[in-house]
Amino acid sequence: MQVRTLLKLSIATAIATIVMKSAAWWVTDSVGLLSDAMESFVNLASALFALMMVTIAQRPADADHPFGHTKAEYFSSGFEGLLIVGAAGGIGWAALHRLAEPQLPESLGIGLALAVVASVLNGALAWRMMAASREHRSIALEADARHLYADVWTSAGVVVGLGLVHLTGWAWLDPVLALLVAANILREGAQLARRSIEGLMDTAVEDDVRGQIDRTLAQFAHHAIRFDHVVTRRAGQRRFLDMHMHMPAHWTLGRAAALRTDVEQALMSEVPGLRASIQLLPSNVEAHNNDVEDTP
Repeated sequence: MQVRTLLKLSIATAIATIVMKSAAWWVTDSVGLLSDAMESFVNLASALFALMMVTIAQRPADADHPFGHTKAEYFSSGFEGLLIVGAAGGIGWAALHRLAEPQLPESLGIGLALAVVASVLNGALAWRMMAASREHRSIALEADARHLYADVWTSAGVVVGLGLVHLTGWAWLDPVLALLVAANILREGAQLARRSIEGLMDTAVEDDVRGQIDRTLAQFAHHAIRFDHVVTRRAGQRRFLDMHMHMPAHWTLGRAAALRTDVEQALMSEVPGLRASIQLLPSNVEAHNNDVEDTP
């Protein structure tokens, strides 16, 4: 399933869960369920923004953006993190007011049933989106999936907690649960914002991808050929590689270029979405620059 299709499904699911969780809060007047419903509104806004950013990220390179638009996905992750932080503040405010004047929720059976159904929908979608995020290397999908997982655990905690409220009659436990929900989604929002910032800072490729690159280069190992100044970065779904390839000075340009083509094709075949840039140098020439040298 394509990234945009999954995000559209996420939007539809968010609308459905908003209806169910809002109904659950309405019939129970539980601040815990209110916090759960507020997080679903964040899910909807996040999915809408993610769809917009993914659409931009899939645009081809142009004169103003020669490396493409793939970094747009990081704005989606950062925006979702900010929304989560805002939602946490609203939930905390409502919970503190209810903590000052505790009251027992009503009609818990109907409210909890609605919350459980909404959580099942979110859990199934989160599992599918997380698998697709690894397949498509999409941080927008991963951010949405992680938020949905957090939502599932939040709902589970609220359901269990309200069950305890019903059994014990401790009305203060309801707002305390809401405060715990706020703290949990605040942590999730901070993690998403951090990942977004890391992506915009041209982070090196993942360890497993770097391992694929090193193994591919090892296939061309020869006493007359060596690679150095291997530098990588990632931008959304794309991966970039810059390096030097040294070979005997007496080789013809055609022979050297043919070998470089073989290396580039092997790398791009092993790592989908990789853009490799290889500079040819004679074996007795060393190039120096200000980049950190990263030799395989």
